[in-house]
Amino acid sequence: MLDSTTKRRIDSARDILVGKVPDPKSQVEQITIALIYKFMDDMDNESEELGGERTFFKGDFEKYAWHKIFDPQNGGFDMISLYAEAIDKMDINPNVPQLFRDIFKNAYLPYRDPETLRSFLKEINKFEYEHSERLGDAFEYLLSVMSSQGDAGQFRTPRHIIDFMVDVIDPQKNESIMDPACGTAGFLISSYKHILKNNSSNFNPETEEKLYANQHASATETVVNGKQYRGDKLTPDDKVRLARNIIGYDISPDMVRLSLVNMYLHGITEPYISEYDTLTSEDKWNEYVDVILANPPFMSPKGGIKPHSKFSIQSKRSEVLFVDYMADHLTPNGRTMVIVPEGVIFQAGTAYKSLRKKLVEENYLIGVISLPSGIFNPYSGVKTSILWFDRSLAKKTDKILFLKVENDGFDLGAQRRPIKLNDLPGIAQIIKSYKQALIEDKEFILEEKEGLLVEKAKIAEDGEYNLNGGRYRSKAKIQSSFKIVEIGEICSLISGGTPSKKESKFWENGDFPWISSKFIDDKGNITGFDLITRCAIDESSTKVAPKGSTVVITRVSVGKTAFAQFDCAINQDLTALVVKDKNVIHEEYLYLVSSKIASIVEANAEGIGVKGVTRKFLEKIQIPLPPLNIQEEIIEEIQSYQKIIDGARQIVDNYKPTINIDPEWEMVKLGDICKPEYGYTDTAKDSGDARFIRITDISSTGELIEVNPKFISLSADSEKYVLYKNDVLVARTGATFGKSMIFQECGTPSVFASFLIRLRFEKLINPKYYWVFAQSQYYWDQANRLVTGGGQPQFNGNAIKQIIIPVPPAEIQEKIISQVVEELALVNQNKRLIEIFEQKITDKINSVWGN
Repeated sequence: MLDSTTKRRIDSARDILVGKVPDPKSQVEQITIALIYKFMDDMDNESEELGGERTFFKGDFEKYAWHKIFDPQNGGFDMISLYAEAIDKMDINPNVPQLFRDIFKNAYLPYRDPETLRSFLKEINKFEYEHSERLGDAFEYLLSVMSSQGDAGQFRTPRHIIDFMVDVIDPQKNESIMDPACGTAGFLISSYKHILKNNSSNFNPETEEKLYANQHASATETVVNGKQYRGDKLTPDDKVRLARNIIGYDISPDMVRLSLVNMYLHGITEPYISEYDTLTSEDKWNEYVDVILANPPFMSPKGGIKPHSKFSIQSKRSEVLFVDYMADHLTPNGRTMVIVPEGVIFQAGTAYKSLRKKLVEENYLIGVISLPSGIFNPYSGVKTSILWFDRSLAKKTDKILFLKVENDGFDLGAQRRPIKLNDLPGIAQIIKSYKQALIEDKEFILEEKEGLLVEKAKIAEDGEYNLNGGRYRSKAKIQSSFKIVEIGEICSLISGGTPSKKESKFWENGDFPWISSKFIDDKGNITGFDLITRCAIDESSTKVAPKGSTVVITRVSVGKTAFAQFDCAINQDLTALVVKDKNVIHEEYLYLVSSKIASIVEANAEGIGVKGVTRKFLEKIQIPLPPLNIQEEIIEEIQSYQKIIDGARQIVDNYKPTINIDPEWEMVKLGDICKPEYGYTDTAKDSGDARFIRITDISSTGELIEVNPKFISLSADSEKYVLYKNDVLVARTGATFGKSMIFQECGTPSVFASFLIRLRFEKLINPKYYWVFAQSQYYWDQANRLVTGGGQPQFNGNAIKQIIIPVPPAEIQEKIISQVVEELALVNQNKRLIEIFEQKITDKINSVWGN
């Protein structure tokens, strides 16, 4: 695990550079160059201390020794001149090995500010060269802070995902290992460490904790296992062969430079990393390897790739070409794990289908592991899967294994903080057991909840070779005692469209409602509409969903339905289910069971970016169909529950405490009795033990939300923002502006964020009374007048100081608090009533379905 001191130094070095070098990738390059420069001087000093000679900085290059940059006689600009000249000439220093010369090739100093350079070099000077895992992990952390290279579709692969893939592919000491788009060499380093670990005396596979199974740091800070495995069981020949067997290519010289440093610091002193365009160059086409591990670029440049003619699949898409390359460059018993975007899994294009056919029919593919969307956060929310090739095992089975990772041990937010749910260890064990069963020619039994084994013939049936495991999952049989019908049997399906905005005749003076998914809320209500002309209905792609139809969102924000209370035109993301015969199915019954239809649509939606289901799929969904009189009884029962919910919701939504203001009470400005304080701006990238309360942690009703809490480390800067019991917090911006909450002690120190205002009342006002007052209409009439800003309302400290507060005597404040607490208890009872009767509706629908 990365030690906090080293991590803090790296963060400090980046903070120093950020004003002059805003690009994170350039920051990493500057730190990389400086570290290697410093380490070469450290090695020279160590050699001298042991009675030897300097190696790197001697002769004409002695004047560039790191320690000479800090000569007190050097002024600021002297330091800049010497340092800039040194890194510029390092690649022609004959005393420096080729590896280091490659690192310094084209290096330069991008700024000329003496104070920035002096501060930066002082921070770098604190690092000491120890050829240890600690420095390698520190550099890996440095690489993790680089922004994604979005134009090239490159995203840092999370370390725990890399180690999961390496662990299950299990590279051996005598095998060649390659990554054809190696980036910073994460897969290669993990493979190297895997082999060292498995050839170390202190390795016990029974007690070893897998990196992907046990984590406490956030996913973006996860680094390699720190157990100091040295591979003492490897012979000198093994070690030489191992270093030569680990091969990486990358098209970017910057990535090559970073991967060289990364591998060097992880113990590979002569790394085989080449600047090479895997897709357009033929120079290395005839090289074959035993193991390929990769997460190649997802995106193709405008106009596509222009590959050479040796690819078996003709395509201009990088993801297709990389996968094809990997398949073609495995040895006869070779194996691969590669991360691919969803297009490779199910896109209908000819190249995609040809690739999938090749992988299935020619015995490359043995398994597909679906990964959750958001696994590449904070860089991208793209949905991906892992393709698993094994040329030896694929010949021993006529099936493909499908597995799905729902949780990988981290939440899917930007910080990717650890959570308890983690499917990776279980899935790794399934893969290992399956491999062993195939090797031993034994039957392998897999429960459907664990995964699927699908015959290759079934995958090939329609010629699509779709690799989405969900489509092969056996449909859960409806256990209902009622007749089961397909939607297409009882309904006509109407798909919509959007009239062209360029055609004024479709929109000007429109009088007919037109809806898209944005007008359908989570409760199934149509909350609004745009107006189009009758001409748009006749001449554009939009269609009319008649009153009484059930509207299903079948694209983009799938998973919701609505009941059409009026005739309305619909856009392309919606499909209307129109009952064919009202003597067979009641329109309101169809809508009531549409929550189940929506769940099926959501579970089966496919697509890249825009997900959805086809009209044909929707037609085939089955629903229970009771006799008409039973349908009417079900409708009546559910409507009676809904009336109770609606009544309770009226109370919950409209309750506001009322304070009957006595003219005798003192009226005071808040600013006269309390000093509003803004909160803490957190710039730290690490987690800690103090709860960091943000504006998003306060609900619209002024309660603390416990979902995805953030934690930070307390420091001298943040301690003055620590909260105490009965501190009042007020949101000062956004949709929740003016909302207040009273902080209660929660077992850990808590710090409030900068978009919150703290009010601490030491006299005149009971904090709970202020909170009651802040729910009243009298307060909101003032707040709404004082707020500033347009789309983003601002309720700042100066505004809140102007709030006039009626201040009754202390005993009256207590009575008001007591009364409101009693009223709130009744409101909360209504909230509970809503929960109970919503569950009754769910239970009723489930009973119709037979669940």
